[in-house]
Amino acid sequence: MMSVEEISFQIILYGGNARTLAMEAMKHAKASEFELAEQKIEEANEEMSKAHRYQTDLIQGEIRGEEVELRLLLIHAQDHLMNAITVIDLAQEVIELHKKINLSKGDYYVKS
Repeated sequence: MMSVEEISFQIILYGGNARTLAMEAMKHAKASEFELAEQKIEEANEEMSKAHRYQTDLIQGEIRGEEVELRLLLIHAQDHLMNAITVIDLAQEVIELHKKINLSKGDYYVKS
């Protein structure tokens, strides 16, 4: 079984990857590269799923009665995870806004 520190680092890793991919998605949307933006969001959600699995393992362990030591590193990991969730949600909205702006300018985007 992994230690709380190891799990925390995994959550930080995958949460950070998810956030970075969501930021890249917004850059692609700004450049009207919507297929790439959507691809980056999908990748971000995949990374988020990995982070959530580690978080879920901790929660399930606690439910089984395993004591989880609350460490600053774990709190930091949770912060990364919540930040990534927020950025992904925001990125999805930004992508949609850029699509609407492009349509209003006469540029057309057809979702594949």
